[in-house]
Amino acid sequence: MKKILLVLLLLSIPCFSQEIALLKYNGGGDWYANPTSLPNLIKYCNANINTRIKSKPRTIEPNSPDLFSYPFVHMTGHGNVVFSDSDVTNLKKYLSGGGFLHIDDNYGMDKYIRKEIKKIFPNNDLLEIPSSHPIFQKPFVFPNGLPKIHEHDGKRPQAFGIFVENKLVLLYTYECDLGDGWEDAEVNNDPFEVREKALKMGANIINYIFTN
Repeated sequence: MKKILLVLLLLSIPCFSQEIALLKYNGGGDWYANPTSLPNLIKYCNANINTRIKSKPRTIEPNSPDLFSYPFVHMTGHGNVVFSDSDVTNLKKYLSGGGFLHIDDNYGMDKYIRKEIKKIFPNNDLLEIPSSHPIFQKPFVFPNGLPKIHEHDGKRPQAFGIFVENKLVLLYTYECDLGDGWEDAEVNNDPFEVREKALKMGANIINYIFTN
């Protein structure tokens, strides 16, 4: 039933304003990092790719039944993440039923989040997403895949995904930090070109969710 409701929700998105959400998780990590990033991404998408997303994202916990009201949930932070058994059950139902989770490593999350993703999908490997995937193709083309926004450890940026029935349902962006690029310009003092690149990639993610 929840899967049917989520599918109906996604089909009706073009007709009215939609909401997206930020995941408030346990474990001690700063889930609240980058407070201006989602509002800025929403503003950019509404202005450039004809979305009608409400300007203020909601905050949602992973075990909440309200999770199914949001077609896109964003998660970020620098530290520890712990999903309880009820979190895992709810997240798996949400993602298997048509929901989408974007996890953006804000630097320091990687060693924690990988084991938590494995709890949700123990039989699925995190696969690196090739630059040929539709998420990198429209509405903005990223011929080399995920852009590099912040230096972190100097490694190349990588986009990993969990696929359910050949559909990308979980996107994990590593060594990239899209969320920092979405923040207000004065927060990280990123040049316009870097911020625009991050916002365009974010718009591609939103577009993928709403059109696939």
